Amino acid sequence: MTTAGEPGGALVARLVARIHREGPIGFAPFVETALYDPDGGFFAVGGGAGRAGADFVTSPEVGSLFGAVVARALDRLWSELGEPDPFIVTEAGAGRGRLARDVLRAAPRCGPALRYVLVERSAARRDEQRVVLELEPVEDVLGPLMALEAGEAPEPVPGLGPMFTALDELPGVALDGVILANELLDNLPFDVVQRTSRGWDEVRVGASAEGDLVEVLVPAAAELVAALGPVDPALPAGTRLPVQRAAHEWLAAAAQRLRRGFIVLVDYCASTEELSERDGGWLRTYRGHQRGSAPLQDPGEQDVTADVALGPLLHAADRAGLHLVEIHSQADWLRAHGIDELVAEGAAIWRERAHLGDLAALAGRSRGTEAAALTDAAGLGAHRVLVFRR
Repeated sequence: MTTAGEPGGALVARLVARIHREGPIGFAPFVETALYDPDGGFFAVGGGAGRAGADFVTSPEVGSLFGAVVARALDRLWSELGEPDPFIVTEAGAGRGRLARDVLRAAPRCGPALRYVLVERSAARRDEQRVVLELEPVEDVLGPLMALEAGEAPEPVPGLGPMFTALDELPGVALDGVILANELLDNLPFDVVQRTSRGWDEVRVGASAEGDLVEVLVPAAAELVAALGPVDPALPAGTRLPVQRAAHEWLAAAAQRLRRGFIVLVDYCASTEELSERDGGWLRTYRGHQRGSAPLQDPGEQDVTADVALGPLLHAADRAGLHLVEIHSQADWLRAHGIDELVAEGAAIWRERAHLGDLAALAGRSRGTEAAALTDAAGLGAHRVLVFRR
């Protein structure tokens, strides 16, 4: 357990002080602090996705192949929208900008129309985006306007893409295009409820006399149980489930940002029934590419993540006016958008250039290894890809 004199101890001390003032706090406020507190939260101090020196690997960190397939998917969605120019793609939870850079490198057909907005809460991560991308002022990416004739309403200037910019939250204006979120919803704050003989209890976070963070069970409020969605009334006592209201609120906010277009979500998802059978295994922590300690230990020093409950998420999408048009495993979605073709292309490049051993040859050879990781049914390939249209 982290103490006040150790790294992360100040964060624990602030949490304990809050608990002493307010009483036990919900699990969602605990996660918000542990992950996003500007003075010690996990993502604020540099934790997150990546390879050496990072904590976990998401699909973009496997290599450039994932971004190349995403570029193909964006081209398809652009075509379905009638090839608008500008074509606004907003990536929520963009991290270091790796996915955006790989989309750019893939040279998608929509490139001349592409205006790409990287949304990332962490100021440190936004600074890192400037290392891999040339970022423009947001007003230039979203707002270049011209009046075609005197008295006519100004219109966006076409043909300026690809252009990239960064924000700390979703754009505040309604846009035509795509909102993309890869492994975002699993890191949004969530509450936890536990089945008991009297119904549902909420798992709150309290403090022991020694200053440790501990679980406290209290009867769950009616609105918390309602947000859980339909569940089997015969679930045994001790069953724990996530209540992911922040994810539902984010989806509603994303829907409001679209006049016309698509929301593409890639994440760990499971039905409520599946979650109930995992004996709490849907709640995990990560640090240094290993499973971390218990969720209440070492806040700020490890990732805290939960599988996304699929049923409540679909209900939230319906309330937000979104229509589900696709749901696949990541493996199937990648195959539908040409990952096998890209692997074959890479193999041909390797055969042609292996004697040179240059970067193009090595990148071509690596596609097969990347594809295996991205489509692994026991790993990243089991992610769900959900495509909603507004």
